[in-house]
Amino acid sequence: MAQAAAVAKPPRAGRRGTGAAPRHLPYLLIAPAGLLMLGFIAYPVLSVFYYSLQHYNVTKPWKSGYAGLDNFTRIFTEDPLFWSTLGFSAKWVVVEVALQLAFGLGLALIVNQTFAGRALARALVFSPWAVSGVLTTTIWMLLYNPSTGLSRYLADLGIGSYGTSVLSDTGTVFWAAVVAELWRGVPFFAILILADLQSIPKDLYEAASVDGAGRARQFFHITLPHLKDAIILSTLLRAVWEFNNVDLLYTLTGGGPAGVTTTLPLMIANTGIEGHDFGYASALTTVAFVILLFCSILYLRLSKFGGDR
Repeated sequence: MAQAAAVAKPPRAGRRGTGAAPRHLPYLLIAPAGLLMLGFIAYPVLSVFYYSLQHYNVTKPWKSGYAGLDNFTRIFTEDPLFWSTLGFSAKWVVVEVALQLAFGLGLALIVNQTFAGRALARALVFSPWAVSGVLTTTIWMLLYNPSTGLSRYLADLGIGSYGTSVLSDTGTVFWAAVVAELWRGVPFFAILILADLQSIPKDLYEAASVDGAGRARQFFHITLPHLKDAIILSTLLRAVWEFNNVDLLYTLTGGGPAGVTTTLPLMIANTGIEGHDFGYASALTTVAFVILLFCSILYLRLSKFGGDR
């Protein structure tokens, strides 16, 4: 009996030849991914923080050196362009995210219904999401052409003036850019919300219909509560992306006319790439990062993301 018990006794973990994995094996497996994250994420982020404390302008190497908080003092006390671009960025994010959510939710509710040609309708709704930002701006620049595009017909309606693109008019350029970005951004919300709509049990709607609830009550008491987390997450992600939007506004308006469409990220790009002042651009980037981090945490706390439905 003792011999049989000895034979049946399981081998100790970690011994060679037993087939048990060593305790450090999982760490070895994730080490390559961890090194890549350090190389491509942590190092650039830390470099931005480092250069934000430096005077680093490649056109003025004799002025390079430790700056302390001078760059940040310049941002908040000496640069009025920072406040104007920050205000426009906030306006851009609020308008874009609100409109994209409204249209995306509406389209998702439509293509979630059963009707002839639904597959084609879904493809048409989602297709703008596959178009790159530069190609999107090229399309809309052609559409806003003052001779052959929409600008000519908008002038007939009293929007803008003849022979002038709506992109060169300070009174119309904002909404012209908003419409172009809506075309690209609405599918993002439509895709995410449609995926969540399909996860709602049909039994809930059937029970609500039996109880006499109409479509409006079903929407506000069943659909929206189930979409809460998806809406919170998608609006947060889209707000961050819209705040950091550079490609569309840079190629569509260049921040003009008269700088009225210059966002904070576009200002950072112009400061670093065109002005070669990488120290000040890094300080601006650090401030933008802190603003986004604070707003994201506050938004998640106020919206109670992940709470019980």
